[in-house]
Amino acid sequence: MDSPYDRYLAILDAVSPLTTVDSVTIEMMKVPERIHIVSIPLFHDDGHFAMYTGYRVEHNSARGPYKGGIRYHAQVDLEEMKALSAWMTVKNAVVNIPLGGGKGGITVNPRQLSQAELERLTRSFVDLIYRDIGPEIDIPAPDVNTTSTTMDWIADEFGKLTGISSPAVVTGKSIEHGGSQGRDTATAMGGYYVLRAALRDAGEDLSRKRAAIQGFGNAGANAAKLLSDAGAIVVAVSDSTAAITSDDGLPVRELIHLKAEGGSFKDLDGSFSRVAPDEILTCDADVLIPAALEGQITEGNAGDIKARYVLELANGPTTPEADQILHENGVLVLPDILANAGGVVVSYFEWLQNVKNEHWPREDVNRKLGETMRSAYADVALRAKALDMSLRTGAYCIALERVAEARKAVKRAAVAV
Repeated sequence: MDSPYDRYLAILDAVSPLTTVDSVTIEMMKVPERIHIVSIPLFHDDGHFAMYTGYRVEHNSARGPYKGGIRYHAQVDLEEMKALSAWMTVKNAVVNIPLGGGKGGITVNPRQLSQAELERLTRSFVDLIYRDIGPEIDIPAPDVNTTSTTMDWIADEFGKLTGISSPAVVTGKSIEHGGSQGRDTATAMGGYYVLRAALRDAGEDLSRKRAAIQGFGNAGANAAKLLSDAGAIVVAVSDSTAAITSDDGLPVRELIHLKAEGGSFKDLDGSFSRVAPDEILTCDADVLIPAALEGQITEGNAGDIKARYVLELANGPTTPEADQILHENGVLVLPDILANAGGVVVSYFEWLQNVKNEHWPREDVNRKLGETMRSAYADVALRAKALDMSLRTGAYCIALERVAEARKAVKRAAVAV
């Protein structure tokens, strides 16, 4: 099976002939600029010692400092980190913010560690990579199984090691430690703005639209709330333990409360219909939101998808083969590099606030986010229409051109000096 990075390279090869981007930029986009692999020591609460592997991949800095999350997951490996860092480069260029792409993670099941162990693991990770991150170098953020608390630990440890107390070293921090209002809902909110823009282009709205959501973490749960509040009917959701459905609509707020209290969908009583986890992708819905992990929509199930809109809040949920099938079947895929960019957009806003020592109210953050996402969607939709290709292809074309232009600008500046 192809790795996520193989899928990224396949898209790059398919898209590059559709642009006027120089071959040097294309080749540079195929390989990360830097890869850091570290062995992290940890003494567990019971006294036993173990080593964990951590990664920080810095893909491309043509447009600015590396930017991307840190995830804690048992399946974290180098190929995944390379793909995610490359997607961050593309994503930041698509929404036109002055950042490059990076990604990091630790191969660990965080559910098997106590809070104290997670803190020691995080601080040990920072001890090994602190020379390679910083407000003007590489700015981490939360990702799968990491939180604002994790970011607070990173910022604190970075300050202890460098003597530089700068909240701008990471984003996604708690509000009291320099985090931004609106960061908690940013990924879902950004996707919501993109979906509404696409529906508006089609002369539709969210009222009575049936939505299915795979994954009920931060992005999936907030998307469910936003859609429900806008009049959509959430008919199917899943977490890592179970998938539930209801033709009449699920009680979104109750489910959000259940997850906030540490519960799982497998714990629910028999009042909801249950389906196999992968069946949520092909259930009867107008809008499908994959908000879990990579590679969920494949050549094997893409032809069975009934939704007319796929809003990718997860990174890389659709394989290139599946993407082609969906496009041929008239399914509008709102690609991850656009649809889930709200998180990094508000991370950029947080970084700006930290650098300028400002604090923006949530209303201002959401307004600026809406402006950014709607503008990005308009650019991508226009390019896709001109090419008669998918939105993903249009987005990649724009991103590659912006990276190439940034490289030319650096060259021009160097010559002028």
